[in-house]
Amino acid sequence: MGVMWIMHDNCHLFLFPLVWQVFCYLMLSHIKPLLKCEVVGISHFCRRKRLCSCKSTWHLPHWSVGSSNTKVLRISCSKMASPVIEKAEVDDNFKNNEQDFSLSLSYEAAMEALSSLITRQNRKDRSSVGGKYGKLERMSIYLKIMGLEEKINELKIIHVAGTKGKGSTCAFSEAILRESGFRTGLFTSPHLIDVRERIRVDGLDISEDKFLFHFWNCWNLLKDKVSDDLPMPPLFQFLAILAFKIFISEQVDVAIIEVGLGGKRDSTNVIKSPVVCGVTSLGMDHMDVLGDTLGEIASHKAGIFKPEVPAFTVPQLSEAMDVLQERAAELKISLKIAEPLDLKRWMGLKLSLSGEHQFVNAGLAVSLCKCWLQKTGNWDNVIGTKEDNEGYIPEAFLRGLSTARLSGRAQIVHDTPLVLHSSINVPGDTMGKLVYYLDGAHSPESMEACAKWFSIATKEGKILPTSAQPFEDLSYKNGFFPHERQSNADVISKRILLFNCMEVRDPHILFPQLVSTCSSLGTHFSKALFVPSMSTYNRVTSGATIIPSDISAKDLTWQFKLQHTWEKIVHGKDFMSEKSNKAENLELLPPFNFLYEDITYCNPSRRFSCSAVMPSLPLTIKWLRDCVKENPSLHLQVLVTGSLHLVGDVLKLLRR
Repeated sequence: MGVMWIMHDNCHLFLFPLVWQVFCYLMLSHIKPLLKCEVVGISHFCRRKRLCSCKSTWHLPHWSVGSSNTKVLRISCSKMASPVIEKAEVDDNFKNNEQDFSLSLSYEAAMEALSSLITRQNRKDRSSVGGKYGKLERMSIYLKIMGLEEKINELKIIHVAGTKGKGSTCAFSEAILRESGFRTGLFTSPHLIDVRERIRVDGLDISEDKFLFHFWNCWNLLKDKVSDDLPMPPLFQFLAILAFKIFISEQVDVAIIEVGLGGKRDSTNVIKSPVVCGVTSLGMDHMDVLGDTLGEIASHKAGIFKPEVPAFTVPQLSEAMDVLQERAAELKISLKIAEPLDLKRWMGLKLSLSGEHQFVNAGLAVSLCKCWLQKTGNWDNVIGTKEDNEGYIPEAFLRGLSTARLSGRAQIVHDTPLVLHSSINVPGDTMGKLVYYLDGAHSPESMEACAKWFSIATKEGKILPTSAQPFEDLSYKNGFFPHERQSNADVISKRILLFNCMEVRDPHILFPQLVSTCSSLGTHFSKALFVPSMSTYNRVTSGATIIPSDISAKDLTWQFKLQHTWEKIVHGKDFMSEKSNKAENLELLPPFNFLYEDITYCNPSRRFSCSAVMPSLPLTIKWLRDCVKENPSLHLQVLVTGSLHLVGDVLKLLRR
């Protein structure tokens, strides 16, 4: 007998005769444009065929039951509640719309569940989130609950720690081994737009349906075992568990795992026997957690070293190198120094990740991948009969180095507001040019590398390869192909700083590093804009999350402190009055001609001097677009830096 499922808030199921089902299905074809799932609660009418039993089912988190968001619960039940996977033979359009709508709602429910795992503790206290177990002991228990404790040892892992460049090194390593013919898994953090960016299989973000399947499986298994002694894992720990589960399920040949914070006590250090370990460039960052000396920081990073596992690092300051070598000697393992790729030898090589510092990261990635091939017995299959000499790079490695991608690091995005946001066909030469240079630098060392990259990139006067995606995709998404415009004599070129950083950062250190490095290379900022973060640190969002066009005013006290520090550095003395530091004085956006004057001609007595505090990031993006719309000769080169959260927010807005 045919059945019709009607989903109520309590998910009861009612059976109706086949005749009634056919009648309702015919009626549905006439009224479905008027139906709203949250009103009538109908999932679909169809003839179903049983395919197989499913050992695990998807369930929404327990806290969602009885909540006001019955729409999410109701729609998700039709996909998650049944212990049997069934195939529906229905009208294709209606089926696809219903499934897409259901998947979207289920994904947002997953984001809400993830958001509940964000701890509001100080980073220094992250080792204890409640319960009687330490972080790594707790991680081992979670893996045992998931049935992954033994399986994780079967993964052939490359484990990477470091202060700067570890994400890039992981991206290079993944691309190299994928181009060499291996099925790859990559776990990095943080994400910029969508949480699925953290988990890649074969170079692609894990799909939504696979993410949901594994997510709810993890969630339900762990939720059933929580207690006062064993609470739910914090966000990063949960995502690390999820990544391990996905990589095991997808049967990857190699898993490249980036450390979240530090190394010794990081959740990823549950890995007992990686194939090879790497430590990227070390510097002063996260001192509140790792210590306030380079030696202490290096000690945390060296915590990922394991007995009988070879390790590699890059050239380091002696204070850091001594600690790394001491730890390697204690474990009786080799610690080799991977030299940067030789620019002279590989003049034809174009790294997909921009910046001179990337040759350091690429050199480490090459060494890690060569070692991985040797230790796993795959050297002959990939390299052939050639001997391993430090100067030789296989063709597959070169392909990987030229195709690796990592958003938000030395990334260039061309924005054309008129083409993208106007229904009027506006000729390209009647508008200004707006180019964003995005880099999530937030430490003194990474800020120096960012400044060098920005200075070189803006002077080349051509499109550089973006770190995130091919040029064709970038141009299409932004609605145009860049074109040659007026002669250089007609162009008004301005370099703008768009900045925000977390309050734990010290702008008195970051700004001088940025300004001095840029100045030494002949690059100067016309103006600086300080914006509040659009991201919330207590909620995980997806790429589909709606971004309000007008975000209500925030406390701008921190942004005024940043502006005060910037103006003091630019002018050499403190020109900012106490009155100008108060957020209530900010009522309007700066006039467009604010951008036309260079810092040299800034008048500190004016309300808008060399910088401005902007009320919100969406309004700032719109204001910049309006500026180039008003002046066709204006060429704005905007450096977005100080925080990966800021970079992610800008990328979200440019996508919209």
